[in-house]
Amino acid sequence: MKLHNYALVTAGYWVFTLTDGALRMLVLLHFNELGYSPVSIAFLFLAYEFMGIVTNLLGGWVGARRGLGVTLVAGLGLQIVALAALTLEQPGWQRWFAVTFVMAAQALSGIAKDLTKMSSKSAVRTVAGDSDGALFRMVAILTGSKNALKGVGFFLGAALLSWIGYDNALWSMAGALALTAVALLIFLNEDIGKSKKKPPLRSVLSKSAAINRLSAARFFLFGSRDIWFVVALPVFLSSELGWSHNGTGGFLASWVIGYGIVQSFAPRILGRGGAKVDEIKAAQHWALILGGVSAAIALAVGVDIGTTVAIVGGLIAFGIVFAMNSSLHSYLVLAYADEDDVALDVGFYYSANAAGRLVGTLLSGVLYLWGGLAAALWSSAAFVAITWLLTLRLPALPEHTIASPASRFRPSGRR
Repeated sequence: MKLHNYALVTAGYWVFTLTDGALRMLVLLHFNELGYSPVSIAFLFLAYEFMGIVTNLLGGWVGARRGLGVTLVAGLGLQIVALAALTLEQPGWQRWFAVTFVMAAQALSGIAKDLTKMSSKSAVRTVAGDSDGALFRMVAILTGSKNALKGVGFFLGAALLSWIGYDNALWSMAGALALTAVALLIFLNEDIGKSKKKPPLRSVLSKSAAINRLSAARFFLFGSRDIWFVVALPVFLSSELGWSHNGTGGFLASWVIGYGIVQSFAPRILGRGGAKVDEIKAAQHWALILGGVSAAIALAVGVDIGTTVAIVGGLIAFGIVFAMNSSLHSYLVLAYADEDDVALDVGFYYSANAAGRLVGTLLSGVLYLWGGLAAALWSSAAFVAITWLLTLRLPALPEHTIASPASRFRPSGRR
């Protein structure tokens, strides 16, 4: 394992994730405070999610040709530009112009996020074999820690907005990213992940049946979360339940942190007792459980039975089960990916992820305006049901990813 590269990539991804989570909460709370409607707020994030679809496709192709170090540093640089641009927004602007301007800045941030994510997760496949279960452990650690730090970023964004204001928060985050980019330029091997061949542009859409089916399942899985989590839930907590900015940010941050911790421990949870685990069957099993949890929350909120308790308790259960689903999917795409074209396969997969988030984000605002939080929750349950149906079509894993039961889930340091 090239642990030097893995450590550098992970550190860069961590810093970016903190700022990305903080930016999401900063923009959401700042514009809610200015009186923007849920649909208007949803539109602020649409360009962010849309650019992820294009970026993952083309970013995977560029990463395969030029190396993942190039795409990783490019992502950090674009995020700095996006943060600086957002400081130019003025409260006196016409609302349509402000929304358009912020959407453009968020589009840059979306490109930055997906370049960084694609680079980081593709790099794991290049530094880890799977003969001892290292691939599953390393992707679980990277993904889980990323989501935990994104939760910290939610809290950080809400706190910075209260402490130093919108513009100063943006500049402080841009400075942290600049230092990180310089460090990666100096120390990271930019050839990491470079393909031995020069894949043509048309290869971004030429995928195996396994990658296609898993990508479709990923679309609906992340759409199911963002339908109610991105706009509907924080607006409901703030507007209907009267929670403060710090209360809303802290709650959502705690959820994402816990979700990330569960992701990190997914290999241990699945392999407890040394039992042999079939990851395909596990993905189907956990998707079915998630559908039941989603429907139960929607029912409780719809009939107004202890709404606050239903949301808090239900969100905890949803987070645990969703984390298991997400961790399994993140492993499966790397297990299915062709070793020499890993950036292309991962880029395609995360373009589907971004498309699901785009649809979920738009529906989050529209459904909340139309039918409140309950409508968003029932739509989430429907998306999970489709995810489960798609996982039933996943093929068996390639032979080279199948490890012995005794070693696949062995924790690091106990070999």
